[in-house]
Amino acid sequence: MAVLKVAKLGNPVLRQVAEKVNLNELKDPKGELQNFIDDMIDTMREEGGVGLAAPQVNRSIQVVVLEYENNERYPGEPPIPVTVLVNPVLSEFNDEKVLGWESCLSLVDFRGLVPRFTSLMLNAYDRQGNKIEKRASGFEAVVLQHEIDHLNGKVFLDRMEDLTQLSYQEEFEEFWLKKDPAP
Repeated sequence: MAVLKVAKLGNPVLRQVAEKVNLNELKDPKGELQNFIDDMIDTMREEGGVGLAAPQVNRSIQVVVLEYENNERYPGEPPIPVTVLVNPVLSEFNDEKVLGWESCLSLVDFRGLVPRFTSLMLNAYDRQGNKIEKRASGFEAVVLQHEIDHLNGKVFLDRMEDLTQLSYQEEFEEFWLKKDPAP
């Protein structure tokens, strides 16, 4: 396995709409795409992320990996097991949104207050090509929206309603961490 280079804001790959994956490519368990997915998981873990989208590692295809357990940036959130999503689509968003502080491996050292839907429907494929259909809510729904935005050429800055609530990580910890997220 390898740790891949993370694309930073300004790299054009982060602003492209990612190509759908041909599901036949998933069939070979020793194939290049399966190796790439393993490398994505290794990179996400090495960088301390909760999720990672393929464009963030310079490949414009619709693959997302997630994993969460006791990350210091998001204390108290329920765990998300290692999850691989291929060609994910979100739908059936509820009307309720929540404001939450987000960060991104492609915008290292920044945090921003972002509105996200609290519940949605996910349709995707796993790494073996099996169909996934599930309702996600809370933290998992937020993470899904953040990562799938990357597949559509968006970063969390594009979702922020008030750029005065954008902060470097160090200043976030000093001035915002203990505050109510809705000023």
